[in-house]
Amino acid sequence: MNPSRRTLLWLALAAGLAVLVACLTVVTAGERSRALAAQAGMPTVAPGTDVLAGITVVPVRTHRYDYRRSVFGDAWDDDNDAPGGHNGCDTRNDILNRDLLDITHVSTKRCAAAVATGTLHDPYTNAVVPFTRGAKIGEAVQIDHIVPLAYAWDMGASAWPHRLRVRFANDPANLLAVAGPANQDKGDAGPGQWMPPNRSFACQYAVAYIGVLRAYSLHLDEPSAGALRAAAATCPAG
Repeated sequence: MNPSRRTLLWLALAAGLAVLVACLTVVTAGERSRALAAQAGMPTVAPGTDVLAGITVVPVRTHRYDYRRSVFGDAWDDDNDAPGGHNGCDTRNDILNRDLLDITHVSTKRCAAAVATGTLHDPYTNAVVPFTRGAKIGEAVQIDHIVPLAYAWDMGASAWPHRLRVRFANDPANLLAVAGPANQDKGDAGPGQWMPPNRSFACQYAVAYIGVLRAYSLHLDEPSAGALRAAAATCPAG
């Protein structure tokens, strides 16, 4: 399997039902479908599809200044649906296990399969990034919220109950292991201000982003709507 396809496959699968509602065709069922999705390499978009159907688009993003990370709960918990989730390991370790290759593990007090080392094929930059667990664990490889938490807060999450915000912050469909500098460069920007510099990942990023917006009924600012439409237009016709 192409080293980057493992991450791309998960994004296609994680978008799931929410993406299908918009007629984006993504392979989602079983191991046979996983192989087919890997072979295809990226999701497809049916000609004439409005990829943002059902998503409320507002003229601009209005920043709420009451945002803080804690409104989405602790940084990571174990209440997620990543492969092997609910296993005593936090979401960060579950996503590292999902997205990295050549993984070795170490047992910690709480997590029997914490990632010790691995290799990231970063979808945002196309760089190959070695990962080693240690004091500066978050510098080389970080877990990105595809739809940033602060962006979600501005676009509807401020009205959610706390439990839904915790779920959102730990939802594997909205999480991706990426190179630390790329994640820092993105910050809390929407697609209208930031898209992955690896342009070959534009289709997958747009599909994943749209799927999360739709699944959580989040709004989208107009500049970001244009960026996502343009990115989705690079997907193969389905």
